Amino acid sequence: MPLPGLRYAPVVKTVRRRRLVHVCHRVVFGTFEAIQQVLAAHGWQINTAFIERANLAIRQHVAAVGRRVSTLCKHEAGLLQQLALYHVYHNFCLPHASLRQPLPQPEPTNGNGSAKRWQPRTPAMAAGLTDHVWTLREVLLFRVPPWPQPAGVCASRVVGNGNRRGPEGRRMPAWPASRASSRCRGLQ
Repeated sequence: MPLPGLRYAPVVKTVRRRRLVHVCHRVVFGTFEAIQQVLAAHGWQINTAFIERANLAIRQHVAAVGRRVSTLCKHEAGLLQQLALYHVYHNFCLPHASLRQPLPQPEPTNGNGSAKRWQPRTPAMAAGLTDHVWTLREVLLFRVPPWPQPAGVCASRVVGNGNRRGPEGRRMPAWPASRASSRCRGLQ
């Protein structure tokens, strides 16, 4: 079941002989009036611009999804891994011009260029998930915490003292051990 607040209305385009002949708005979730009310608050209307732009960005960054490419994924797992890496890169590493913030004072640059007037921001920064633009090296070296272990698996054991430093010298938390000893797992 969809969430009660979900509003979804795709645009259905009819094409004949490579010409657009009809555009129809089909409401899937919610009512047409409710969708119009939400979009009118932002000055928008039902269109395909956002999803088309998202599809283009994915095709440009994930080779296996692009049209007429020679690099195809042999398995679904490979495609999912490429999409996951693109998702993290897009949200943590790639600053978006529409999210930038003006600096209180322009900062001088090294050289003869104009002063820096904007603070770059990523979607993760705008959502409050991070405080800086990540480098690709930082993403690839980030240690992902293990999934929650079922009861009975030594959950209280922690590796490190919490004072680890990441690739950029930032403090990184210590995570529970991903490979507890066999005695801790109960495999005596």
